[in-house]
Amino acid sequence: MTPMEIALAEARAAAARGEVPVGAVVLDGGGAVLARAGNEVEARHDASAHAELLALRAAAALRGEVRLPDCELVVTLEPCPMCAQAASFFRVRRLVFGAYDPKGGGIEHGARVFDATSCSHRPEVVGGVREAEAGVLLRTFFASRR
Repeated sequence: MTPMEIALAEARAAAARGEVPVGAVVLDGGGAVLARAGNEVEARHDASAHAELLALRAAAALRGEVRLPDCELVVTLEPCPMCAQAASFFRVRRLVFGAYDPKGGGIEHGARVFDATSCSHRPEVVGGVREAEAGVLLRTFFASRR
């Protein structure tokens, strides 16, 4: 499985649990999976339990390190400002995301966290990877809630 396929599997699992279908995976410098997660906001009653934060925290704990400078974060949706800032704080080398989020994104839209003068680290960013597939997951999930 590719990293985005792993993230998409996590997103599907999140949707099956009634969570917004977002999945994330953290890879080490050699491409090995350190951590993977799907949203757990509802289950944890925690607005910060986004897939990205859960995966970054787990990867850092596994390594016993505060920062992940050789790592890559792959996520199915453009990270929100909170998660974009977390990627900066964790010092990830690269951030790859699927669907763009014009309403709540924090990288290409909205706050544009990495473009702020206060941002101390800007990872390499690649957006739109399997964008259509990630977008369908989200649209289907929200359509079923309306």
